[in-house]
Amino acid sequence: METTPPGFEFEQPMLDIEIQLKQLEQSPTHSPDEEQQINALRRKWTETTRKIYGELSPWQIVQVSRHKDRPYTKDYLNLAFDEFVELHGDKFFGDDRAMLTGFAKLGRHKVMVVGHQKGRTYKERSACHFGCAHPEGYRKAMSKMKMAEKYGLPIICFIDTPGAYPGVGAEERGQAQVIAESMFLMSQLEVPIICVVIGEGGSGGALGIGVGNKIAMLQYAYYSVISPEGCAGILWKSHQFAPKAADALRFTSSHLSKLRVVDDVIEEPLGGAHRDHHEMASRLKGYLSKTLDGLLKVPAAQLASDRYEKFRRMGTFLEQLEDGSVQTHGATITA
Repeated sequence: METTPPGFEFEQPMLDIEIQLKQLEQSPTHSPDEEQQINALRRKWTETTRKIYGELSPWQIVQVSRHKDRPYTKDYLNLAFDEFVELHGDKFFGDDRAMLTGFAKLGRHKVMVVGHQKGRTYKERSACHFGCAHPEGYRKAMSKMKMAEKYGLPIICFIDTPGAYPGVGAEERGQAQVIAESMFLMSQLEVPIICVVIGEGGSGGALGIGVGNKIAMLQYAYYSVISPEGCAGILWKSHQFAPKAADALRFTSSHLSKLRVVDDVIEEPLGGAHRDHHEMASRLKGYLSKTLDGLLKVPAAQLASDRYEKFRRMGTFLEQLEDGSVQTHGATITA
């Protein structure tokens, strides 16, 4: 069990137990009474953590998805994949480090990986624009996805961004247009595409690499048209209402699976993926391998049509009938 002090405010009961455990475990020898106390504290930590993480609010889930120790795309490439050869550049402007692309090997499967990268240190985060890709990042992704189709390689996309880069330069170079082009391209590719939201799934920046045959997300990730802070700023003119916006947006894994926006939810280790990178990578690898086995049996021409139908079926809309009654179509919305 790894400790990650100081943690979140809602984790304080867990952290208090961890401090007690650490103090007892530091002793070079343990008496039988101390061993019993250590075992009791470990059980208490497990029970407390399971209760806290089983009752997280949407805003608390956002906090977990942004944890500084949460595994990023590079971490999964190192832990879940056997090989990775990075491919750089968009052949137009430059190489965007917020978008990671390259050939990889997942067990017996050769694949193309496309994913957002945030960076671990401040220097890395700054170089990666905190996971916010520029137009050249999406052009790089499109170029590599076309290459994957050429060689018949499945595509795996890891989504982890608060949104596409909002700067003037990015807009001048066609940010919105290139995201639309990327989505259009992904809708037509005749190779399997699996998209996994591993942390933040914000706005068009996430959708730019989010059109797949299977859409999955980690248990404590979120996937939304806008960040809770952005929503609060628009509706209530203050970021202080971000928790209220998070409740209203319904962007957690439990909400989105009911709305059929995501196909699968990958359970995280107890206490979140940031507490056990290896276990999380193992679960992700298992999901990807199993899903690839199924998708590779689908005829190439059918993959694109299945993808189209999948996105047509998403969400819910209301229709008023001639007798004045209202009929619901699509997914069932539950509280």
